[in-house]
Amino acid sequence: MALPIQRCWFRLRALTLPVPAAGYHAKALKMNMTGVYIPDPQDPKTKDWQKGPAYEAKLYGKYGSLSRVNPAQLWPSPEKLQEIEAEEKEWYPSLREMLDKLEAQEKELLQQKLERERVIAANMAKMPKMIADWRRDKKEAKIKEREEKAKKQRLLTLAREKFGVNVDPRSPKFQEMVKEMEKEERRKLKAVKKMQREEERAAIAAALNAAAAARSPTTPDSSSTPE
Repeated sequence: MALPIQRCWFRLRALTLPVPAAGYHAKALKMNMTGVYIPDPQDPKTKDWQKGPAYEAKLYGKYGSLSRVNPAQLWPSPEKLQEIEAEEKEWYPSLREMLDKLEAQEKELLQQKLERERVIAANMAKMPKMIADWRRDKKEAKIKEREEKAKKQRLLTLAREKFGVNVDPRSPKFQEMVKEMEKEERRKLKAVKKMQREEERAAIAAALNAAAAARSPTTPDSSSTPE
């Protein structure tokens, strides 16, 4: 079986042209025997992100001397170094500044805690009075509620006596009677207050007259002459 294959190979070799068909010779590719892919910056097929100092620094950091990158080129120029330092001062605070900021935050938190404790202590000190006020208000509300119920019952009794029948508290007759009785109570209360004021004024006038009489000297009798 090997004989036919060998004959075929010899025939194909005989048909091969003695000279190349064209005068073009492709450029030999660079052989990289290190196993590290190093893109050629001059090659138009190389991507833009694979060019420049940043990518060279990345290659050197990853492969070291195998990247064939001169580390001296990676160091920033004096102008670039000044720019980096100015940027760090603007955007990255120093350790002293960070410590001062942290200390200020802790001091503010401490002040807030002390203020909160002061407010709690003040409220706790007011608690007995607040409880007493709440109990007093509750007691007054109950008294007022009982008075309202008694007043309503009294009005119903008066309405029954006046009209002779049970009256609905929501009826216009009952409401009108309530208004009249409230007016009468206000008149009575006003008269009582007026009487109290008059009595107070009379008592004050009597006290002033008594004080004036006590201060005036006794006048001797002019008709009496010593013997």
